[in-house]
Amino acid sequence: VIAHVSVELYNLFPRLFRWIKARQVVLKNVENTVKDVKDLIQSLKEMLNRQLYRGLVDCFLIQKQRQEDSCTVNTHFNEENLIFTVANLFSAGTNTTATTLRWGLLLMAKYPHIQDKVQEELARVIGGRKVRVDDRRNLPFTDAVIHETQRLANIVPMSLLHKTSRDVAFHGHFIKEGTTVLPLLSSVLYDESEWETPHVFNPSHFLDKQGPFIRRDAILAFSAGRRVCLGESLAKMELFLFFTSLLQHFRFTPPPGVSEDELDLTPAVGLTIPPSPHDLCAVSLQ
Repeated sequence: VIAHVSVELYNLFPRLFRWIKARQVVLKNVENTVKDVKDLIQSLKEMLNRQLYRGLVDCFLIQKQRQEDSCTVNTHFNEENLIFTVANLFSAGTNTTATTLRWGLLLMAKYPHIQDKVQEELARVIGGRKVRVDDRRNLPFTDAVIHETQRLANIVPMSLLHKTSRDVAFHGHFIKEGTTVLPLLSSVLYDESEWETPHVFNPSHFLDKQGPFIRRDAILAFSAGRRVCLGESLAKMELFLFFTSLLQHFRFTPPPGVSEDELDLTPAVGLTIPPSPHDLCAVSLQ
């Protein structure tokens, strides 16, 4: 899920790979990633305790051992699947989180009055100490800004490919079992019946009139249902900690000679949708 056009073309049309200019860079990056994941798995394997599940790799390794002990054949619990499962989760999580943070910082620079409110809330509630995950409940405006960034940025507008597990009748249409479908998350994230100003950056979408944060069912940045993003809880934690830590220490502004109005919110092209390339200044608050 790397948001680069050449990589997406390769995923769709592998035979075109030889024509990709940066193919050697792509291959080297894949090789380095696989090596890093192998090293991680090996270190976890050396400390494996079958009575203690520390995470995904432990669960996979223990199930793999059980399959081997029972002489199960054609199992999915093999080393290759483990390596690429971990690599996929890592690449998916880092790319989407980084893209959302880029949108968040761009929006802070474009709307300084909102950045002011975030930093005032952080100073009042947190002070100079490090932000903790459990601080989120006491930072309603900051939490609303993060959610609104996810909504407006809409970085995975068509989610990922799914297949129907059975015949489905949907809004008068018959969809056969096994049909490939693309859920259009944009239809909910920009739904005019759900959001007061769907195409405007407005943290008030997630605040009630008294100020507390309110959850909205229509915020489907991580999709929904049984195939919801596996990393949703981790991504929310990362976004909150990274965003608040950055805003605690820096003020983000356009570069000299560029006004807030000139900061372009037009998205770039990619499987995940990043903002167009831009420069920002990070001014230390210390």
